[in-house]
Amino acid sequence: MARKNGERIPKLRLRLATPGDVPALVELTARIYTPENGYSAEMLRSQQTHFPQGQFVVEYEGKVVGYCATFRIDEAAALAPHTWVQITAGGMASRHKPDGNWLYGIEVVVHPDYRRMRIGQRLYQARKRLCMDLKLRGIVFGGRIPGLARNIQRYGSAEGYVQAVQAGRRRDLTLSFQLSNDFEVIGLLRNYVPADHESLGYAVHLAWRNPLLLDQPDIPSTASPRQLPTTVRVASVQYLQRRIASFEEFATQVEYFTDIAADYNADFVVFPELITLQLLSIENTELPATRVIRRLSQYTPQVKELFGRLAVHYNINIVAGTHPTEQDNGDIHNVCYICLRDGSIHEREKLHPTPSERITWNISGGDSAATVPTDCGPIGVMICYDSEFPEVARHLVDQGALILFVPFCTDVREGYLRVRYCAQARAVENQCYVVLSGNVGNLPGVNNFDIQYGQSCILTPSDFPFARDGIAADSTPNSETVLFADLHLESLASARNAGAVQNLKDRRFDLYETRWLPRPR
Repeated sequence: MARKNGERIPKLRLRLATPGDVPALVELTARIYTPENGYSAEMLRSQQTHFPQGQFVVEYEGKVVGYCATFRIDEAAALAPHTWVQITAGGMASRHKPDGNWLYGIEVVVHPDYRRMRIGQRLYQARKRLCMDLKLRGIVFGGRIPGLARNIQRYGSAEGYVQAVQAGRRRDLTLSFQLSNDFEVIGLLRNYVPADHESLGYAVHLAWRNPLLLDQPDIPSTASPRQLPTTVRVASVQYLQRRIASFEEFATQVEYFTDIAADYNADFVVFPELITLQLLSIENTELPATRVIRRLSQYTPQVKELFGRLAVHYNINIVAGTHPTEQDNGDIHNVCYICLRDGSIHEREKLHPTPSERITWNISGGDSAATVPTDCGPIGVMICYDSEFPEVARHLVDQGALILFVPFCTDVREGYLRVRYCAQARAVENQCYVVLSGNVGNLPGVNNFDIQYGQSCILTPSDFPFARDGIAADSTPNSETVLFADLHLESLASARNAGAVQNLKDRRFDLYETRWLPRPR
């Protein structure tokens, strides 16, 4: 490091280009492309005039050794077939649109004597930061393929050569570098630069999509005209089951926790599976298990009214645990009521009753798993045992769910851990958030509901943007409490588009698929 006036001056610096850099850039591009084909002073000044914040240089010990030029353009022009001269106006960047939603890359050059210092990578990173800061959709450009002319006979066509590079069977000096920087091939551009004989005039049409945008193809957006929030605050209630004397007492306890979540400005509060079995302690009479469940189902109108009213009154979306509900055909289903703050109520049924539920309570499974549209985007609900079937979570995420809620009810630690471990797996494999809410405490005398073991938690994918252990919030086992976490949807977008692993993108649809049967009429 050199020193000046007591300050440490870095040897290598990336900064915006200035008019004073023009002579050095003329010399640099002439070194790369020959004086006849390099950039003129007029072209360089024009680029800086039209879009000064999009022109970068890398300086090493006072010498300009790298250059990157960009401008903004609309999506239709950026993604349509074009030549370099057409889209860049001959390198002048005069097609710059101040409101363009894509960043177009005119040029990246690095002095040949400094090519092992990751200067090109620094320039690409500067472009990406600019794109994200401006909230543009992405970066697009035509990339050279200098190995094409030497290998065209071996691969038969430009398309065949590019496919070989993509598959890793061939390394191309330029294209391989761009692919390693998360650019994707969206096509081939013919006659892009006819004078580029090494590339036979071709360029690869490349794009990098802004990972902070939530409406990229692998992250479906909500159908609502409202833009998704960047952060969603969720609250998970670890609910203590205790004897009560009336429905009003149950309503008071539920409202207390809803009020707490609303006071902390939560967007969602989730309650445990089978929370309403507490109502069976009111009568405190011994009945056969199947009759008990049907008796409980009589509370369905009151339960829906309670949670629906609280959602509107406290301006919060409520995932209201589950309540055994008698169907029109006489079957009992374990139903989760999702009560939104706009007053709408949605029902989602448990698909996989446990053996205990089937045998003791004669509960039947539902037959569909659809997302619920909310003001925070689509959400999914997996009720306890459902979380142990990966097909359910994948189906919900494929519909656009970013957050999966898991109301659960487990009696012993072994059962709880099955749900916990599977929920964590669902978060990793689907790159989504998973929120668990369980019961604790005891209800002696309530058939098949004597004891509870619970440790509610809020889980994340396992990657750099998230908590170290993939746990946004955790609770003390078997203690009544409320968990809070801010779930950053931008982090999901970043992980899905540019994470260390990209589970959703990397699925092998050529080898396997999961198909859901049409819902019975």
